[in-house]
Amino acid sequence: MLEVHILYQPPSGMPCARLAVVHPHRELIERFYQAFAERDADSMVACYHPAVHFTDEVFDLHGADAGAMWRMLCARGEDLVIEYRNVEADDAGGRAHWDASYTFSTTGRQVRNSIDARFEFREGLIVRHVDSFDFWKWSRQALGLPGLLLGWSGLLKSKVAREAALGLERFVSGRSQGASGRAGQP
Repeated sequence: MLEVHILYQPPSGMPCARLAVVHPHRELIERFYQAFAERDADSMVACYHPAVHFTDEVFDLHGADAGAMWRMLCARGEDLVIEYRNVEADDAGGRAHWDASYTFSTTGRQVRNSIDARFEFREGLIVRHVDSFDFWKWSRQALGLPGLLLGWSGLLKSKVAREAALGLERFVSGRSQGASGRAGQP
């Protein structure tokens, strides 16, 4: 993490001040998560490079699809609470830890997911974003007994990934229909 400390010698009798300059990539990650905490998807997407590649335990998305996922999560996350910390970044990459608390809409169960994020940058924007979390722990919270019994298996992870991709497709389709005045039609 790049932090520059500048000592300023004030006029005689005044205390010496120390100024920390935060790396711009760290500011970018903090802006991304602050926007997420405020459910401001447009500001989140503005932190992404057009060629962004996002992956987590469920999604593998490129470009506009990654932005669409954040738009969907912000739009649907009525009780979503985001907390982030341990943000670090330099020229080569960055990392952060964040927690998401929400109601999983499919089951109505409460979830608190703990996620470690890694970032790469290009042209001052996020070009690679990898979120890692314990899928089995998440599935136990979100799905209950099926998650407890099958959350460790690739079968359940694949099923959740397919359903998430379908949900994103429907969300994007609904947004484009809404933009053309056909919202609400089957």
